[in-house]
Amino acid sequence: MNFKILRFEIIDSTNTEAIKQAKLGADEGVCIVAREQTAGRGRHGRTWNSAAANGLYFSIVLRPSLKMRFLPLVTLMMGVAVHDTLIELGIKPDIKWVNDILVNEKKISGILAETVDTSKGLAVIVGVGINLRSSNFPPEIADIATSVKTEIGKSITSEEISVILTRFLGYFYDILSGENGPHEIRSEWQKRSSYAVGKNVRIVLENEAITGVTDGLEVNGALRLKTPKGELKVIQAGDVEQLRPNPSG
Repeated sequence: MNFKILRFEIIDSTNTEAIKQAKLGADEGVCIVAREQTAGRGRHGRTWNSAAANGLYFSIVLRPSLKMRFLPLVTLMMGVAVHDTLIELGIKPDIKWVNDILVNEKKISGILAETVDTSKGLAVIVGVGINLRSSNFPPEIADIATSVKTEIGKSITSEEISVILTRFLGYFYDILSGENGPHEIRSEWQKRSSYAVGKNVRIVLENEAITGVTDGLEVNGALRLKTPKGELKVIQAGDVEQLRPNPSG
């Protein structure tokens, strides 16, 4: 993939700009990188804290040749790329299904994938936020989030980390686009995630919450969950929370 990076000092949302570029006919590999976002967003319309120079705010235009049912694997592929980017920096991350990268259960990165119809066909816009510094974290996330600087004790710029991220992104996107790509990306994701198998979790769905033990992935990247009654649930979308043992039993 040929990467073309468009840099902005300040922008509303890198995903919004990438969607605009895709509709204007941008080729696969066009990346939007901003120093600050005024309307950064995560899944379900949540706000992504995007103070100036505090993070990598990055979105890319992809035009995958995957079958529609495999498109959710684009998010998992990006999770693997972010995971390995952080490994190269000396961090030991974990991936929580479906789009969070954690360090010691604290969030360091999130991913947001959106699809858009364009004159060149369907495009997938994948946004990545990586916390580089934690100095300006708002109080509500200070105890549940972390940053690259906190973990490695030194600062890294968004330019430096974007070079590493695009390298891993290109590598794993090539794998996903290959003949056996969906299977290989599921395998790579499961190797890197403690949440893939055997994790006691609570999953918050739109109208209910269910608990159980994770049991791997479906072919499209959906999460399999075994309930206490022995039922197998397939989760296409939801918020996953780790359940910690009750010390009182």
